[in-house]
Amino acid sequence: MRTGRGISTGAGAGVGRRRFMGIAAAGAAGLAVGDTAPAQDRRRAAGSRPPAERPLFLGTYTSKEGGGAGIGLGTYDTAEGRVTATGVVAGVADPSYLALAPSGRTLYAVDEQEEGGVTALALSPGGAPPRVLGTRSTGGAGPCHLSVHPSGRWLFSANYLSGSVAVHPIDPESGALGARTDLVAHSSPPPGPGQDGPHAHQIITGPDGRHVLSVDLGNDTVYTYRLDERAGRLTQVSYAALRPGAGPRHLTFHPSGAFAYLANEVDNTLVVCGYDRLTGRLTPGEPQSTGTGPGTSFPAQVLVTRNGRFAYLANRGHNSLARYAVEAAGARLRLLDTVPVGGDFPRGIAFSPDERLLFAANQKSGSVTVFFVDAGTGALERAGEPFAAPMPVCVLPR
Repeated sequence: MRTGRGISTGAGAGVGRRRFMGIAAAGAAGLAVGDTAPAQDRRRAAGSRPPAERPLFLGTYTSKEGGGAGIGLGTYDTAEGRVTATGVVAGVADPSYLALAPSGRTLYAVDEQEEGGVTALALSPGGAPPRVLGTRSTGGAGPCHLSVHPSGRWLFSANYLSGSVAVHPIDPESGALGARTDLVAHSSPPPGPGQDGPHAHQIITGPDGRHVLSVDLGNDTVYTYRLDERAGRLTQVSYAALRPGAGPRHLTFHPSGAFAYLANEVDNTLVVCGYDRLTGRLTPGEPQSTGTGPGTSFPAQVLVTRNGRFAYLANRGHNSLARYAVEAAGARLRLLDTVPVGGDFPRGIAFSPDERLLFAANQKSGSVTVFFVDAGTGALERAGEPFAAPMPVCVLPR
């Protein structure tokens, strides 16, 4: 089962695409779409910092009806949450997931196609459009996630369709990618109920920096690998099996490094996992509610605040963000509420660097919703009407 890939967004998304691409064509005209500033006077009176424009990148599908033409470029107002489109980086096929290098000088994108690839783009501090450095094969099909090792030396990618993970070296000077150093297929345990094989959905570095974890939706499994930082090779050291049919999709660590939160797409649950930093072993706990009630919904991505006090979960289908209080030093999540996202199928969510804003990419409605985040309570407040964009599936504010 695969939910949310290759879904047409219909007429509503067509409007979003026209608006986004029209602004992109205008470029330096600096026109704004989706003004999201109804609370600006009250927030400025409350002592919020002066507004500033910061960059924002959008991942999309280029091969689907209603999709984009490449990586969407924009800015956002840090005080008001207003998003403005500034252009598109064309020539990157199906860039459905994006990641920044620790240095902030390079952007990486998956090419989620049958012959999968990963593309590196150099970012200019002067605001010039990103420059494509080149694309490397992932050795698999349909890569849907990638991440950079904290050292900045290695790029990891997850091939969804072929159920494998890849490693590429990163040039320390240019940020360009070298030839693949490893490719590991998920061959066991066997696929879960209703699955046709392994489907690697995410690959991230553990908080210890020595282990790499890959979440496989098809095998209901999270694999832990030890990374050889000199050779760029992965050696499996353990795996955590979820209950059959869970469909694990996305894992996020608590800042303590002792716990992680795992969104299960297929059975619509969230699981608190223990993590052993020495061995890399992940231990899943009991599944708990995503706050969606009866009906069909597919949790997508989990975020945790840097102070470890709150967690958020994107619920596709229910079209909401669930807010949790993090308790017992990260060992427990308590559901506080769910907030309507104001769009259809929220898939990628992300904080601004200062965590004052939360962005949600709504795939089916062709929009990005911006929320103010209350630092004391974790409560979310919509920052006006959603910003129209063609089939956004990943949002990356800088």
